[in-house]
Amino acid sequence: MAFLSLIFLLTIVQADSAISNSSPIFGPKEVTALVGGSVTVKCFYPRTSVNKHSRKYWCKESTQHCSTIISSNGYVSRGFEGRTSIIDYPENGLFIIEISNLVRRDMGPYKCGIGLNDKGLSFRVKLDVSAGSIIPEEAQLFYVEQHGSVTITCAFGDASDRRYLCKLTKYTCATIIDTNGNIDPFYKGRILLSNLQTPGSFNIIITQLQKQDSGLYLCGTGNYGAEGETKKLDIHVYEDVLISKQQPILNGVQGGSVSVECHYEPKESKTTKYWCKWNENECTFLINNLGDVRDDYEGRIVMHDSPENGTYTVILNQLHNGDEGFYWCMTSGEQERKSSTELKIMEETGQPSLAVDNEIHAVAGAPLTITCTYPCLYADYEKYWCKWKNTGCEPLISSEETQAGLVVSCDKGNRILSLHFDQTSLSDQGWYWCGVRKGGHYGETYATYLQVQGVLRNAEEPLRPNEEPSDVVSQNRIVPLNNANKEASNDIPAESHKESKHSTVLLSVLIPLGIIFLLLATAFFVVKFRLFKHSDLVSVGSYRTNISMTDFENARQYGAKDNVCVAEAHETQIGGKDDYIVTTNSPKEAGKSKAKRNSKEDVEMAYTTFLLNSENIQPRGSQQQ
Repeated sequence: MAFLSLIFLLTIVQADSAISNSSPIFGPKEVTALVGGSVTVKCFYPRTSVNKHSRKYWCKESTQHCSTIISSNGYVSRGFEGRTSIIDYPENGLFIIEISNLVRRDMGPYKCGIGLNDKGLSFRVKLDVSAGSIIPEEAQLFYVEQHGSVTITCAFGDASDRRYLCKLTKYTCATIIDTNGNIDPFYKGRILLSNLQTPGSFNIIITQLQKQDSGLYLCGTGNYGAEGETKKLDIHVYEDVLISKQQPILNGVQGGSVSVECHYEPKESKTTKYWCKWNENECTFLINNLGDVRDDYEGRIVMHDSPENGTYTVILNQLHNGDEGFYWCMTSGEQERKSSTELKIMEETGQPSLAVDNEIHAVAGAPLTITCTYPCLYADYEKYWCKWKNTGCEPLISSEETQAGLVVSCDKGNRILSLHFDQTSLSDQGWYWCGVRKGGHYGETYATYLQVQGVLRNAEEPLRPNEEPSDVVSQNRIVPLNNANKEASNDIPAESHKESKHSTVLLSVLIPLGIIFLLLATAFFVVKFRLFKHSDLVSVGSYRTNISMTDFENARQYGAKDNVCVAEAHETQIGGKDDYIVTTNSPKEAGKSKAKRNSKEDVEMAYTTFLLNSENIQPRGSQQQ
């Protein structure tokens, strides 16, 4: 009979404990105070609009009912006037009861609750009033909504010992995480232990909390049950219908994308939001809302903030096997919310739904169209293109045009979303995303890189391997800039380019003039050379001249015959006694020619005539003989 009674009592205790644990109201299970001292009891409740305005109370249990000691309506029981108070903090979901001048008869079971009577939501608290001088340390309370997070700070003197968190069971304290790298599989990917700057201090963060996480914990140094220090923690996880349920597992495919929606307190919209990838020792930063992006994630990750509803969405595309793991949403606000999500790459599920060329080459100054095909699944979704930046990827929806000349069009019949460029430029180079969204929620995306080529080359040059004839524009072909040319062009100031342009124009004028002048000079010297080649240097007295050999040839043709017709010869002494000039002119004409005798032409003709008729002239001495 006694055995049956014990079983019955244990059943009642367990049932009562289950009711207490299922209630959304939470407080300390037991508090201890000294006689004549005071005690403070914190009771938490969900922050719904109904709870915020409902009556809060503190009552003492008896066998029949729970007699109200004090309530938020202003009621105070006899015997507690002047030594008890209740303060409600609806914005924090918390009300605090304080009792002073404690006596032994104040000991016993109490309840803190919400409602018009003691039948409402409540939590049982045991008050112990001790006559001793030492008060045992109470457990630190943590009241967390389901799928939420909690940050625990533990500080101890010795920083060299092992640091750990364990959960109390009936017989032991099971290790959850420690600095030796041990992690309970149930908490993998959603718990992190990090040391603080103060020696011996460390933080423990648990995300994606579940109802099973409620219970008593110990954080400490050393080993449980042996040496070291410990601190008791009491965590209560309640279900809040206002909190959106986080998707615990995301499935992606090779080359595809995933999107994660993170939540934060809307009143703290100016706080920093960031996303990181979890590992055993830290959470590696990937992106935040300030425009900071990890280098190896540029072009494949973006964050969209929606402060009006307290959410931000992170999209990761170009997925590969190395992306598998756990990712955390985090904020820097006072009511900081953290959540974790596991990403798995499903190799068997096939290809991404959206299809775009992985890399596109364009010609500077030429039009371009990039196409993205989508399945029937996204027929009712809003489709968009956007150019990736570290601060985001602002969607450009169908039929919308920007000042940069970008137009998005959708061929619903063929399920093709196109992005048109009127005229590409080097500034258009970069990452472009094709994506879908519905009801303000972002869905699948696909990224492609646009490479714009911008250096001119003659079209006559042969095409290099893998180059298309379409690259030829206006008798010139566009080829990529190499890094050296880019750096050199960046170092040249604008004024140098202008001076170089003027110099080019000047040279284009002077060079043809110089060529013409050179041709004229060459022709002149060739003619002179030919004339000089047919001339001999002849001396007439003290006068030297060039006489053309053609003159002598002409003279030989007429010399003998013309001399026959000469009536008489006239002799004129020029120099010495042996120098004569013979002329066939009359005396009257001779007088005329005498006036021109000093000219070069007269001298040449006189000497030529002299040579031709020298055989017919006899010296005076011979005539006398």
